[in-house]
Amino acid sequence: MQFKVPQFLDIEDKIFGPFTFREFAYLAGGAGLCFVLYKLLGLIFGAIPILIIAAFSIALTFYKPNNKPFINMIEAGFKYFTQNKLYIWKKHVNKMTNDKLRMTNDNKNEAMPDMGSKLNGSRLRDLAWSLDVLDLSKQKKS
Repeated sequence: MQFKVPQFLDIEDKIFGPFTFREFAYLAGGAGLCFVLYKLLGLIFGAIPILIIAAFSIALTFYKPNNKPFINMIEAGFKYFTQNKLYIWKKHVNKMTNDKLRMTNDNKNEAMPDMGSKLNGSRLRDLAWSLDVLDLSKQKKS
């Protein structure tokens, strides 16, 4: 027996022409609020609030940053401003400890040869001999 597996579950159905129910609700709600502001304030005093609400309604309907609905970005911004934040900082080391660390690093640099230089043939031979000697000493002890 074969069953049909539903696909494209994340795509909403287009109910009102080219708009989904959610998009239509954003547009209709924005248009209704603009109409109420027009009736209450008139065209001269209500022009700026009407433009702001119309732009917000259109952004909710059509603007999709990173292929996600704009309402997700608004929700994330709201949560960022309302929730507690965790601040982490690095404790500063006092100057005396800093100076001791610097002196220790300088001593290490003097004790260790410069490994950044190129290995010539004699230097490579010396390193190989020292490694062989270390291996022989380990074999004698066991």
